[in-house]
Amino acid sequence: MPLSEQEQRLLDEMERNLYHSEAEDVATVGPRPGRANGTAIVLAAVGILIGLALLVAGVIIRQPLVGILGFAAMFGGVVLVVAPPLRFTVPSSPRTRR
Repeated sequence: MPLSEQEQRLLDEMERNLYHSEAEDVATVGPRPGRANGTAIVLAAVGILIGLALLVAGVIIRQPLVGILGFAAMFGGVVLVVAPPLRFTVPSSPRTRR
């Protein structure tokens, strides 16, 4: 069933308002932070592997402190990839509109 002329105008107006509101929201939020570069990813992978080795070693030698240090190293590696410092980032590519 086709829309009436009034319904079509109302739908067009709602669509324009939505696009205008979306543009304002994007401008308010600001640019997205950069993503991790290769150096951050390599450092994170090394930290995770060392942490895993320390965690296993702590279990084998029955030393909780070594296991805790291993967990901390793994956690630090994950944080480095998820929220890298500015010096370990490259700009995100802007999203294109369809």
